[in-house]
Amino acid sequence: MREAMKRNKELRKANPVSKEERRDEARKRREAMMSGDERYLLPRDKGPVKAYVRDVVDSRRNLLGLFMPLAIVVFIALLFLQTMPGIQSYVTLACTAMLLVMALEGVVNGRKITKLARERFPDETFRGLGWYAFVRASQIRKLRAPRPRVKPGDPIPAK
Repeated sequence: MREAMKRNKELRKANPVSKEERRDEARKRREAMMSGDERYLLPRDKGPVKAYVRDVVDSRRNLLGLFMPLAIVVFIALLFLQTMPGIQSYVTLACTAMLLVMALEGVVNGRKITKLARERFPDETFRGLGWYAFVRASQIRKLRAPRPRVKPGDPIPAK
């Protein structure tokens, strides 16, 4: 880690670039990554199998997409419903049931998507593919990186 920091510092001294140029370059890389350009994707998102999984997840509506809003509801319930324990217990019970349904949906979708990927890409490796699908589905659609290429209900593009 320290070696990398020293090397980075030396490179900056050897090739001085203004802060604005670095920010502009970072913005361009981020935009290319968000658009799905394979050269700029993070290692976890690279490859045709991962692109296929993203398309399958993005072409469906999932309860998992409600995970973050549900977490906010639980937080608000814990803060503001302390004086009303009856209501707080119902909200907590409903949120727990919703979380269990979401977890079940995540497991089922992960297995189903892995099976679809195995049929479409028989020569690839599939380690962690179900988890990748679960994490992608649990993100709010507008915040997914890279951005979804398909809308809910659209067919999945061919290879």
